[in-house]
This record gives sequence, structure tokens and C-alpha cells, in this order.
Amino acid sequence: MSSLSGKSPRAKKTVHTRAGKPEPSRMKKSTRAKARKPGWFGRLAAFAERSELSRLLYSFRREFAYALGFTALINLLMLTPTLYMLQVFDRVMVGKNEFTLYAVTLMLFFFLGVMSFSEWVRSRLLVRLGVRLDLKLNPRVFDAAFEMFDRGKESSRLFGSMACLRQFLTGAGLFAILDAPWTPVYILVLFLLHPVLGGLAIVFCLILGLAAYISGLVMEEPMETAAEAAGTESRHLESRLRHASAVQAMGMLDNIRGMWWRSHLISLAQGRRGLDAQTRMQSITTFMRLMQQSLTLAAGAVLAVYGEISPGAMIASNALMTRATFPLDALMKAWKDLQAARKAFLELEAALAAHPVRAKSAADASRPGAALRLKHVSVNVVGRELPVLDDVSLRIPAGSALGVRGPSGSGKSTLARALLGILPETQGVVYFDKIPLRELDRTEAGGWMGYLPQDVELFEGTIAENVARFGKVDSALVIEACQQAGVHDMILRFPKGYDTPIGVGGSFLSGGQRQRIGLARALYGNPRLVVLDEPNSNLDDAGDRALLQAVIALKERGVTLVLISHRPRIMAAMDSILVMEEGRALRLEPPPTEDKAADGAMEAIMPLQSMQAR
Repeated sequence: MSSLSGKSPRAKKTVHTRAGKPEPSRMKKSTRAKARKPGWFGRLAAFAERSELSRLLYSFRREFAYALGFTALINLLMLTPTLYMLQVFDRVMVGKNEFTLYAVTLMLFFFLGVMSFSEWVRSRLLVRLGVRLDLKLNPRVFDAAFEMFDRGKESSRLFGSMACLRQFLTGAGLFAILDAPWTPVYILVLFLLHPVLGGLAIVFCLILGLAAYISGLVMEEPMETAAEAAGTESRHLESRLRHASAVQAMGMLDNIRGMWWRSHLISLAQGRRGLDAQTRMQSITTFMRLMQQSLTLAAGAVLAVYGEISPGAMIASNALMTRATFPLDALMKAWKDLQAARKAFLELEAALAAHPVRAKSAADASRPGAALRLKHVSVNVVGRELPVLDDVSLRIPAGSALGVRGPSGSGKSTLARALLGILPETQGVVYFDKIPLRELDRTEAGGWMGYLPQDVELFEGTIAENVARFGKVDSALVIEACQQAGVHDMILRFPKGYDTPIGVGGSFLSGGQRQRIGLARALYGNPRLVVLDEPNSNLDDAGDRALLQAVIALKERGVTLVLISHRPRIMAAMDSILVMEEGRALRLEPPPTEDKAADGAMEAIMPLQSMQAR
């Protein structure tokens, strides 16, 4: 007989003393010991196991240790000017010994040279560390950004976050953090000169620390708002420029300019608000820094007048006070960079955790077709109440050809993207040969899949590079894919053939040519699953015939095919037709016969002929 916990409860054992009073057990002592807060090493170990990004940063612990060592040497040598002033004012000027002046000056040159060399080595070390971090992190961020974009999320900021984190590791913010632990050392030296000077240093450090905290509270919200407003303006402008031809053709320039101007005014207002807060805090800190120097010199003068310290100590205390408060002042100046680096770290950490490296799948790549199964798949889009796909369950046997039809907005394109695992907010499971699609490695699975989206996107490069998906160009496979798509002869008519550049987004090609080359790209490498979304929307009669031949060839090879179209002729080549409406899979029906497909084509042509007759 089992219980809910799986274990039978045990009686608590209590130890009694001779007087009969209960004595705390050892278990309670160990519990209290475990409840103690971990030390610095424990926190560092916990940080190393926190996330993928923290483990990557922890792998550079040797470089950070070297940087800390050089920082210690630099800060110790920073005491050299103070000691030099003490020797000059208290020994050289009193004893009037030139040899002592020459000796201490030579020593000053040597130690300042060592200090400058150490600063150069530390900066060089951190720059190399930033480059190595970028080289290791860049591929993961690139993959995560593309997966986030496929799921409808803003992803371009990830690259900015990575650059921000790398620049922080080589900028003044990290140097201020490394120098901050040495502030107590300078305060201790001031105490050795005189307790009043040490107490004054503590007061100034507390004031600057409080100012840094207030500065963070005051500046964080305005700076974030200004950055978001600038990003929104940039995205809006970029989206309008992308459709500049339509804007010019339909006389929309004034309207678009008005929309941009309103967002630009908002960005200017938010930026001015953030800069006002920043300059206000900088003015306050400048005032406090100047007052600190003057008050320190005044306190030293009073102590020198009463014989508490020497004139050399008075001058040296001013330099020490400036050095003691320098890290806090640097932290205030770099507060914006610190906040940006913290935000960048959290954003990268969340993105890498949400899009981990996928393990290699166990799918059999040698099989010609892929069996697909959708189990209660629903897709929701932010800002839309009803789901785009509503609880779709479907089986697509390996090697079958499924046509999908339905009115506009019925969820056909969304279904195609769900079959490929590139949709946001997908509920349910899509199985690829009994393996959940979300568990497949995208790079590996992409070689098994061919996809022609409704809006064909080609990339800047040659025709061969686009067909080969910008991998290693296998000429035989490229030509084979283009022959299957019926575009081989068309490509040979270009002056440079397969080496013809197509421009940004395929701008040098017509809509039909882009679609046919996109079809060849989908067929490249003999994929096991091919999804075609409106593949004949821009094709002429020759393109339609080539597409039909490609579909028949895919069926003969046993490739699993999903095709979305409204044209009966191509749907007649399918094994079955899925009817979609309002995001739901209504029914499966047999494909139209050739006679019905011809009748459907004539019905589509007759309205055009009657319009021409009018």
C-alpha cells in the first residue's frame, strides 16, 4: 500500500538531558548551518551555474583574475605620486639635498612607467577577452535571434545587447568596478596621515555613493524611455522605406512623413528628458568633486597650521582624497553603461535560455518521405482574440501529397508554418516521424525540408548561392533542383547563368522568376518534406506546367508534399484536399478530377473574358 509521498512517516527523535529538558538535535544544528548565507566563492559558483551565459563568462575567470592582479598593481603604484610629494616637501625642501630629489624622481619615473605598462596590458587583455567572448557568443545569439524572429518577437536588439556587453568589458565601467575595492586602501592611508582626513574621506565617499544611487534612480526611467522611443522611430522609418515604391506611386509621401514626424517629435522629447536628467546629475557631481578638493585642502591646511601634519602631507592628502573618491565618481559617470550592460546581460541570458541548443534528432534521414502528425495544434497571435489555428489534429502519411484550400484568412499559411515549426505561441505538438518538431535541430532538420513561402524572399548573391541555400554550392544538386523546377533553361539565358547576381531581395528579377528560383531552392538537396504556399501565384502558363511536372516528380520519388493553392489544375495532382475555414480543419475531400479541374479553370477565365468584352 502506497502513500501520497511514497514514504512512511517517522517519529521525530528528541534527545533529553539529565534534567529532563529537551536538547536541540544535531539535525537542527546542521539545518541552521546550511541556512547561512554563502560566501563570495559560493556566490561565484552559484553564478557560474546560473545560465549558459554565466557559464561562458565564468570560463574567462583566468583572464578576469589577471585583470584583478594588474588592477592591484596599478592601484598600489598610484600611491607613488603621494609618496613623491611627501619626500619632496618633507625631505628635499627641508634638507635641500639635490641628490635625494634626483633619486626619488628616477624612482617616480620607473614606477609610473610600470603603472602605465600595467594599464596598457590590462586594457589589451580585456579587449582580447571581449573579442573571444564575441566569437563564442555570436553563433548562439545569431541562432536565437532567428528563432525569435520566426516566433514573431523583436530579435534585432540581441546583436546590440551583445555589442553592449562586449564594450562594457573594455570600457570605463568595468575599470571603475575593478578599482572600487581599493577605495578603503586609500582611506586607510589617509587615516595614517591623520584620523580627521580619514573621517573626511569616509564622509565624501558616502555622499558620492548616495549621489550615485540617486543618479541611478533618477536617470534609469528617462534613459530607457528615450531608448525605446528612438528604437520605435527607427523601426517605423525602416518599414516605410522598405515600401518606398508604393509610397511614391500612390502619393502617400505626405501622410507617411506626418506619421514619421509625430514619432520623431516623441523621440526628441524623450531624449531631451533623459539628457536633462543626465546633465543635471553631472552638474551636481562636478560641484561635489570641486568642493571635496577644496575642503580637503582646507582641512589639511588647518592641521598643518596646528602642527598635526607636515606641508607635504597636506598636499599628498588632497591627491589621496581624489584617488579614494575616483572609483565612485567613475561609477556615477558610467552608471548609464552599467545599467545598459545589466539589461543586455539579462536579455541575452533570457534569449539563450528560451532557445537552447537542440540535440541531434533520431529521425531516419535515409527515408524518402516524412510522416507528419498534428495533435491539437493551436496558434495565437498577439492582438488577435481568436486563434489563427484552432485545435487542428491531422495525420499526413509519408510520401503523400496533401492540398490545402480555403478562403483568405482561414489559416492556410499558418498551417504551413506550423508544419515547419516556425510559428509563435504554438500550442499542441507537431510530430516529424514520431519526433516532436520542436526537439529537432533546425540546421539538421532544414536539410530535410523545402519551403516556398507565399512572399518569396531571396537574398543578395548569385542564383546558385540562393538555390544552394548559401551553403557549399554543389553544382550537380543545384542544376538538378533547377531542372525539377523547370527554371534551368531560363537561368542559362542570363548573361552569367547561375553566377548572375540577383540584387537585394532578388530585385533584379521579376515576380515569376523569383518564385521559380524559390521553388528550386525548396527542392534543393532532395528534401523529404516540401511545403509550397501559393507556388503559382505569379507564374505564367510555362511556369504552371513546370510546377505541375515538379509536383508529379516529387510524388514519384515518395516525398511528402503539402501544397496550398486555389487553382484546380494543380490540386488535381494531390492525393487529398484539406478544407480550412476560420482556423479550423473542416474536412478532407478527394482531389478534383481533370475534367472538374478544367471546368474550374474555365470558370476563373470566363469573368475575365466578360470584363474584356465590356
